[in-house]
Amino acid sequence: MERQIEIFIDTYAKEIESENAAIFAGAGLSVGAGFVNWQELMKPVAHELGLDVALEHDLISIAQYHFNEKQSRHELNKILIEQFARGHKATENHTILGRLPIRTYWTTNYDRVIEDTLKTLGRIPDTKYTLDQLKLTKPKRDAVVYKLHGDIEHPDDAVLTKDDYEHFNSTRGPFVTALSGDLVSKTFLFIGFGFTDPNLDYILSRVRISLHSKPRTHYCIFKKCERPAYTSEESFRYAELKQHLAINDLKRFGIQTLLVEDYGHITLILRKIEKRFRCNAVFISGSAYDYGHFNQSESEHFVYNLSRRLIAKGYKIVSGFGFGIGGHVISGALQQIYEEHGEKLHDQLMLRPFPQGVGTQKQWEIYRQDMISYAGIALFIFGNKSENGKTVDAIGVRQEFEIAKNKGLILLPIGATGFISAELWNEVFSDFMAFYPGASDDFKRAFKSLNDTSKNLDSHLGTILMLLEMLKKI
Repeated sequence: MERQIEIFIDTYAKEIESENAAIFAGAGLSVGAGFVNWQELMKPVAHELGLDVALEHDLISIAQYHFNEKQSRHELNKILIEQFARGHKATENHTILGRLPIRTYWTTNYDRVIEDTLKTLGRIPDTKYTLDQLKLTKPKRDAVVYKLHGDIEHPDDAVLTKDDYEHFNSTRGPFVTALSGDLVSKTFLFIGFGFTDPNLDYILSRVRISLHSKPRTHYCIFKKCERPAYTSEESFRYAELKQHLAINDLKRFGIQTLLVEDYGHITLILRKIEKRFRCNAVFISGSAYDYGHFNQSESEHFVYNLSRRLIAKGYKIVSGFGFGIGGHVISGALQQIYEEHGEKLHDQLMLRPFPQGVGTQKQWEIYRQDMISYAGIALFIFGNKSENGKTVDAIGVRQEFEIAKNKGLILLPIGATGFISAELWNEVFSDFMAFYPGASDDFKRAFKSLNDTSKNLDSHLGTILMLLEMLKKI
């Protein structure tokens, strides 16, 4: 299973990069944010009916029974509002999913954690839970959040009872069409979802049949059945068998199941996906008034070729336009992008020129925090500036190192270029295993050579590119 999870992480990170990834969130994702699952939601309803919710498996029927008895949705709506209209706090899972440039989110949840998390992270969600909303497009949206069963702000329209489920195709048919299209064109990760929803089962079946039983591959995460959670060996074996059968049945719809021993492992998987995705973006930090051991022409050529080679290998470059460095980063990247005629400029090169004028120090801090958050790897080159006619270390490069370190980026100071970069290389190498846990001896030897001033810059360029490829396997 570990190998299967690693394959999934690599595959899904690539789908995110290609803008083909989607999320389908179930109630389990919101439980950590302080909301109830369906069983807890129906507990007071079952109690009022004289039923024990722990003995019931068809929870949709409980809502319908209550409506049949009362001939009104008022109390059901009141329960929804009490449980889902209160404040909440996004979990780390929500935050990671919000940071990733995923553009399509589907959910059966009534709460607003997904869209609120996106807003908090500076993204613009286009939320859709009515038919009128489906017809409109919010300007400059970053993601679409489809709420298959409605929203807490409109409890009367929420899909809750058996009647609602039975009339779903006639009342919310365009949502069926939209989800069917996404299931064909995107790779879904189902998270916190138990696949007991009859509407989704119908949609999955419809897509499968339309694709002649050859659906696109999707993924879901389940917690593995474990003996301590059950009162007897017999009940454990029964649950284990049912899970095995359910996993095999999901394969009909192209859904591959990843089993984890603890729900906390889901967060670890999402962290790895984010890290794998971010490792495709390289932040280049540096400035140079003085080129130390190397002459200016050689150094400028090195920066130009570094940028060009990174683009050629599919990396995105993030740069703050450092003095003596930034212009050559841009030139190399642009040359490669225009020669390839394949990638959009904004997809491969992200520039954050620093503002000038009054109050810039505070603004620079904000800019540094922002641009570094888009990368997964940070390279540090040279790192000096002129001050009163003297060459001094550039404190800004040190600040960028600290920000990158705090954000969990992989740090690659090119020590041979001297100045702040040499200082940073010594800092990393002196505590190497803390910065690179699990690194091989070959990786450590290659990293060590980055401080060798006897090698020319072309040699260091080859080492940098080799280290970047090795990092994908750590």
